[in-house]
Amino acid sequence: MLRLPRPMLSRFERFSLYNSPYPAHDSGCAIDLYVAADDPVARSPVAGVVRETRTVRAPDKPYAHDDEYLILVDVDADATGLDWLGAPDDDPRDGLVARILHVDPGVDAGDEVAVGDSLGRLVRSGFFAPWVSNHVHVGFRAADANHHRARGSLPVSPDVTVSPLDWDGTGTVVETAETFVVLDAPTRTDAAVGPDGFVGLASDEGVVLDGGLAHYGFGGALSPVEDGQSLSLLGERVGRAAGRDVPWADFDVLVDGVRITGLSLFASRVDFGSKLVCPGHGFATGDEVSVEIRPSADPIRLD
Repeated sequence: MLRLPRPMLSRFERFSLYNSPYPAHDSGCAIDLYVAADDPVARSPVAGVVRETRTVRAPDKPYAHDDEYLILVDVDADATGLDWLGAPDDDPRDGLVARILHVDPGVDAGDEVAVGDSLGRLVRSGFFAPWVSNHVHVGFRAADANHHRARGSLPVSPDVTVSPLDWDGTGTVVETAETFVVLDAPTRTDAAVGPDGFVGLASDEGVVLDGGLAHYGFGGALSPVEDGQSLSLLGERVGRAAGRDVPWADFDVLVDGVRITGLSLFASRVDFGSKLVCPGHGFATGDEVSVEIRPSADPIRLD
């Protein structure tokens, strides 16, 4: 497993390993690094030399950019700050290649990049659900791996502590869009975690959860969890840990008694609030709402 350093992660507002339905994220084998909403520039999370850029096929969505792009970078693991958590003989860092998506390249093969350099401009391709914020997708492959297939990246582990935020399911709507709303709760306190500390929504057991709950079928834990541990949220069981993966149980997420698509979970070092995925909602800023979870025989699952 590759350990991703704090200086890489702290350049971005939020990150998620599991908040995606795509196989590239299976078992936390890729990370999405979210930027500020008003920042169109994609900053490189790695140091190295650009190996290749190419245009790839993306699902056709009316709200999305026509093309998707892949940038491959031969990674300088030392300059990037990557560590290997595994047997020394299995260490893939010599020859490691980064796969970067959702960036219209402003670089060419042979260009040298440092962490934080511009790679180009962010794009919203058809791989984005309409409620997903702009981000840089990053996965890592060994030198002899297929660098173009969606599957096959190495598992990654953020080298940061993600502090758990307790939540009682209530909050006030502070942001609305066509497909989601954001609440003012739970809230982070810099006094507890520091001004650049990462936080995330905690299960009832205090484990930080990550992923699309439960519309993407499975999520994961961003803080220590025992293998096989049962996890609950708002008093209802939501899954059982399989390593750090958490296949979601069958349940619905409801707001004021009405079923919604789900909750979007992540780690954040900026202001935090629960993000409710609810296309076609009728909520307005200032509405006070209550979220609950109920077992379901027909839960929402998105491909």
